[in-house]
Amino acid sequence: MTKIDIVSGFLGAGKTTLIKKLLKEALADTKVVLIENEFGEIGIDGGFLKEAGIEIKEMNSGCICCSLVGDFGASLKEVLDTYAPDRILIEPSGVGKLSDVMKAVQDVVSEAQVELNSAVAVVDASKCKMYIKNFGEFFINQIEHAGTVVLSRTGKISEEKLKVCVDLIREHNSKAKIITTPWEQLDGNDILETIEGAKDLEAELMAEVMAHGHGHPHDGEECGHGHHHDGEECGHSHHHDGEECGHGHHHDGEECGHGHHHDGEECGHSHPHEEHHYGEEDGEGHGHGPDCTCGCHDHDHHHHHADEVFTSWGMETPAVYTEEDIRSILEALENESEYGFVLRAKGMVPAGDGTWVYFDYVPGESNVREGKPEYTGKFCVIGSKLKEGNLEKLFRK
Repeated sequence: MTKIDIVSGFLGAGKTTLIKKLLKEALADTKVVLIENEFGEIGIDGGFLKEAGIEIKEMNSGCICCSLVGDFGASLKEVLDTYAPDRILIEPSGVGKLSDVMKAVQDVVSEAQVELNSAVAVVDASKCKMYIKNFGEFFINQIEHAGTVVLSRTGKISEEKLKVCVDLIREHNSKAKIITTPWEQLDGNDILETIEGAKDLEAELMAEVMAHGHGHPHDGEECGHGHHHDGEECGHSHHHDGEECGHGHHHDGEECGHGHHHDGEECGHSHPHEEHHYGEEDGEGHGHGPDCTCGCHDHDHHHHHADEVFTSWGMETPAVYTEEDIRSILEALENESEYGFVLRAKGMVPAGDGTWVYFDYVPGESNVREGKPEYTGKFCVIGSKLKEGNLEKLFRK
């Protein structure tokens, strides 16, 4: 199956520069064909790419997404038959509509062994506002249909102007990944992974939660909130080796102190609860009588998946944070009444001096360290009854 990636972008945004970076740093060992269209002009970048050993099918008699839509299918099939590539990069005209190019590819997908792998819009961050105002129809179409928006020239503008650019893009596309980090700080592999959706922080955290039952990434060591995962007693909730735990779950057919039973009998309660007082015996904190509204009587613990029990909140931002900023945020997450029960949090943000701050958090324990640049700053929080408005205020700068 041949992957097709569309790299769109307005005139002069940096499409060819991005393609060169991907070819050199991420696709050097991949059999790639580049399909170019320069809106009726000679493909000025063809010479460089041919020298790099990349085969090119130049279609310069018109716009790929306009007059050449009919010919595009035949041309694409010719490329597939002639070169049998692993991947095809399509660099459409800068004034083409991304939606038209995507439709042209989709029309061929059913007839050939190809898949539309990604659709990218390259945006010059320094001209974003001006282009939206003056060339809205074409420019906005590229943004609206992109799975990833790659901002160019971000290192040459102020943090405030970069934020305005990101906010403008978000008005037209709320889901796309936006690469805000200057390209020279990123490896081509990082960019390609982002484009292909491999770098999904929320999915990564939720997978950890599901893998660890309720998401505490510890291996036999006690964490600051009392969780233990190697058969010894924990101070707060989860126990996995047939012994009773101080707060909640029991997993070997015996009843536990908080009403959980895991061997065919009814589970009295299965969710972490806002404002439940840790370490208290039943009756001193949350009551589970017939009038309880927490939902604890509505579920069978055996059938719960972590993504059903817990919710997630996250955001992406190009804003700069110091290590002290992050430590202060993590300390605040301990306030359950303010932010909900935060089970896991993770993120990476630029520090403004070329370095990046990474963090991991579980209740009572956090790790803050230096890490490599990411495509943009991002946070993700997973927990129960999260107060998303308060979390956004806490994290946003």
